[in-house]
Amino acid sequence: MTMNDTWGYKSYDDDWKDTRTLVRTLIDVASKGGNFLLNVGPTADGLIPPPIVWRLHEMGDWMRTNGEAIYATTVSPYGMPAWGRYTAKPGRVYAHIFDWPKDQRLPLTGVKDRPLRAYMLADGKPLTIESDSGLAVRLPTVPPSTIASVLVLEMQVGLGFGGCGGCDLQNLHKPPPSSTILP
Repeated sequence: MTMNDTWGYKSYDDDWKDTRTLVRTLIDVASKGGNFLLNVGPTADGLIPPPIVWRLHEMGDWMRTNGEAIYATTVSPYGMPAWGRYTAKPGRVYAHIFDWPKDQRLPLTGVKDRPLRAYMLADGKPLTIESDSGLAVRLPTVPPSTIASVLVLEMQVGLGFGGCGGCDLQNLHKPPPSSTILP
């Protein structure tokens, strides 16, 4: 993915993608089991243009809080819910919420087994899991992030599906040892 409209540096290309688009694309790719390649085009002098630097810093800020929901995760176990995306690790499912529900009730689309625990990755405070009309989680009034807020669903390990409530984790990958989180 380019950060603007061209793969190489062009002084006239000022159509920069916003950080929200870049992070949500990263989440979307991770939820499909893919790897995200982000093109960073330096100038002829080898300098990274300020708009790129700013967006990389913002992406790094988001990853510092939510990187657990991206690194070493695998394909979404439940498809693509209308409100965002899922990623998974053994024993955990991460719900990346793009569209915060007005009533603070997030339906757990596709989830069949009741999570053991639910909390926002940003603060770790426990949230109420409802099951009266399908599984749902009662969210805080204000989302922790305007880009994508991450809800962690702890699932029982040993259900025959890798402990993620019915998902298949055969293709679990790990980040390379040299992976770093942007400053």
